[in-house]
Amino acid sequence: MKSKLLITLFLAQYLLSGCSLFDRHEMAPDLAIQHVALTKHFEDEANELQTKIEEHKKFLSQFESKSYLFGRHANDLKAHSQEVIDLYQQAVTANQDMAEMLREADH
Repeated sequence: MKSKLLITLFLAQYLLSGCSLFDRHEMAPDLAIQHVALTKHFEDEANELQTKIEEHKKFLSQFESKSYLFGRHANDLKAHSQEVIDLYQQAVTANQDMAEMLREADH
């Protein structure tokens, strides 16, 4: 009975010591490359959205400065442009947060 317990404990210790050789924080090279690519994707997406924000800000300033050209729809167009700008800004923030999270996970 004692020998079975001793053998079981010995095997358990042997298996656990084998698992300790693996570094949990070390990332596989392929996974590291994917993290870098995904980080770049989120950064590129944030930059594209920032360009769209600038474009919609130009539209908004046009609606504000020349509202007489748009008639009674000027206020609707201004509100819509502001809403689109706000949504794009939220998307930029989300993409930047994801890129930062991936950068931290990569280290």
